[in-house]
Amino acid sequence: MRIYVSGSLAYDRIMTFPGKFADHILPDKIHILNVCFLVDGLTEKFGGTAGNIAYTLSLLGEKPLILGSSGKDFGAYRDWLGSLGLPLDGVKHVAEEFTAGAYITTDLSDNQITGFNPGAMKQPCGYAFPGLDPQRDLAIVSPGNLGDMREFPRFYKERGVRFLFDPGQNITAFPGEVLAEMITGANYFISNDYELEMVVNATGLTKAELLERTPVIITTLGENGSLISERGGETKIGAAKVASPKDPTGAGDAFRAGLLKGLAEGKPLPEAARVGSVAAAYAVEHHGTQEHAFTMSEFTQRYAENFGA
Repeated sequence: MRIYVSGSLAYDRIMTFPGKFADHILPDKIHILNVCFLVDGLTEKFGGTAGNIAYTLSLLGEKPLILGSSGKDFGAYRDWLGSLGLPLDGVKHVAEEFTAGAYITTDLSDNQITGFNPGAMKQPCGYAFPGLDPQRDLAIVSPGNLGDMREFPRFYKERGVRFLFDPGQNITAFPGEVLAEMITGANYFISNDYELEMVVNATGLTKAELLERTPVIITTLGENGSLISERGGETKIGAAKVASPKDPTGAGDAFRAGLLKGLAEGKPLPEAARVGSVAAAYAVEHHGTQEHAFTMSEFTQRYAENFGA
């Protein structure tokens, strides 16, 4: 069995401004804004939806295949993924571009200014899927190259591959009718509650109408856990306890990894979502999206403490 994880591979370059943006922006000069913020250094982290999901899956004992694109500065990230034993056959190298990068500056009031360079992510990965086993394989389509996000759902549906569709931060990049097409036939549609509302507004479809197109909608609710909606009703899944919250960034990707792990093992959907909840808790306890770590025995014990054996 193989798990395919399509989405972005990116460097998160994080900076802190030791002041407040508002003190340096003149309201009556917004139309000619020209500001420079001197930051306290820069921290570089590995990120991107596909990279984050694959990372947590590797901690859970899986070796998913990442489907994405990388650029000329991918060396350190490639070595990192290689050290985890993750195959990179599905990562297209784009020599003339940089790997996608997010440049995030946060001020003392927790306001953020972010610039995102898609770089190599502008190129579809072009993977040919040799050895695909539709009866056993599992996939997730997460935010990344827009062409891949549109084509992979069609490909999986045509071949009968189970897949999760997760448009995330790219919801606004697609017309409503295209979003509806991508959701239609997905085995699972996953988003947070805000993103679900965005999809409802963009497509003009109610949640009940979306459930006519996909049998399962999974909605993550942060510290309130998640909600599984099916045509026969809804199941609330509690959040796992967080020892010391540090940073919620990446918790959604960790949840998706745990969910995929549970589904790959044939667990009932609520149980798979609880695996996702535990994985998300580990991510919240660390700054950065690939900084958490655990052994399988530690994970199993924590699952039992939260949800029973």
